[in-house]
Amino acid sequence: MSREKKQESIPTSGGDLRITFLGHASLVFDWKDILVYADPVSTEADFAALPKADVVLVTHGHFDHLDPKAVALLSKPGTEIFCDPESRARLSRAHALKNGETASSHGLGIQAVPAYNITGMRSEGVPFHPRGIGNGYVLAFGDVRVYVAGDTENTPEMKALKNIDVAFLPMMRPYTMSPDMIADAVRAMRPKILYPYHTKDADAEPLRRLLRDVPEIEVRFRYGGN
Repeated sequence: MSREKKQESIPTSGGDLRITFLGHASLVFDWKDILVYADPVSTEADFAALPKADVVLVTHGHFDHLDPKAVALLSKPGTEIFCDPESRARLSRAHALKNGETASSHGLGIQAVPAYNITGMRSEGVPFHPRGIGNGYVLAFGDVRVYVAGDTENTPEMKALKNIDVAFLPMMRPYTMSPDMIADAVRAMRPKILYPYHTKDADAEPLRRLLRDVPEIEVRFRYGGN
């Protein structure tokens, strides 16, 4: 694709963690020559032209997160794919992780965290993301813990997470969170760095204003806002 991909690095005990922001919910983590793709979707990149994955993570089965074609293009012998149980039927060779389960791959620790709506409803009593289906993931890159939340609100399980260094939290109502919800979550979770994502056209300023009194949390916008 023609648009520039934003990249940056975060130091860890095992060397720099390089993050590439492909767009929407699609991310790449490069650590110790291990490539981890989160929610790769073909609208965000030409995956045939990108390096093959060592690990692929899929948070849930919605079209903007699960793209079997993209996953197939990224796969090679030895690629490990982790997904929620509902997505397993659409992905060959995938390992299904239920909420709360853990795994490891290529020296990377993986923890599945519940991802669901509390208030965002498709219709009365029907949430956009029901409880017990989708995952977020906490990834341990050496001594740095990265939380990729998937599509969720500020749930009790999210707010109970500890020792999160980097958090990717979605900001797109009514499907995920508002700035107020994200501020509530990070005040409890206290990540060192917050990346709002799943938020291409979001305005950065409302969230920055809400978190001005917690300067120890660095807010970095890489989609939409500055």
